[in-house]
Amino acid sequence: MPAVPTWFIWALLSAIFTGATALLAKVGLEDVDPDLATLVRTLVVAVFLPLLILITGKWSNPLLLSQRSWLFIALSGVTTGLSWICFFRALKQGEVSLVVPVDRLSLLVVAVLGFAFLGERPSIFGWLGLLLIGAGGVLFCFAE
Repeated sequence: MPAVPTWFIWALLSAIFTGATALLAKVGLEDVDPDLATLVRTLVVAVFLPLLILITGKWSNPLLLSQRSWLFIALSGVTTGLSWICFFRALKQGEVSLVVPVDRLSLLVVAVLGFAFLGERPSIFGWLGLLLIGAGGVLFCFAE
């Protein structure tokens, strides 16, 4: 049996933490404005990550990053913030079991963007899977 790739383990852990994140956020949003909740979440991440980097000895001078890296990491931060704001607003209004699958239409978005801008070419089975994810996400619109 072939070894499981390291990226797969990290991706699986990400999926587990993302699932837990949605559930914990939904419970935490009770009687809280979703934008304020996003700010609190952001502050927790802003404290947690530097501590993790320091403890694991991975600190390096961010001023030594290229301008290109700064630009794209900063843009990624802006889109993360916008995603979190939209996600928390959706969670505040909808059921977590409906919001999260629709949010995961990001899988389809990233595949199309990867195809258009990075030259990534999913296999026919990859595209079929993405099509099914897209169709499933749309069906959740009618699930209430």
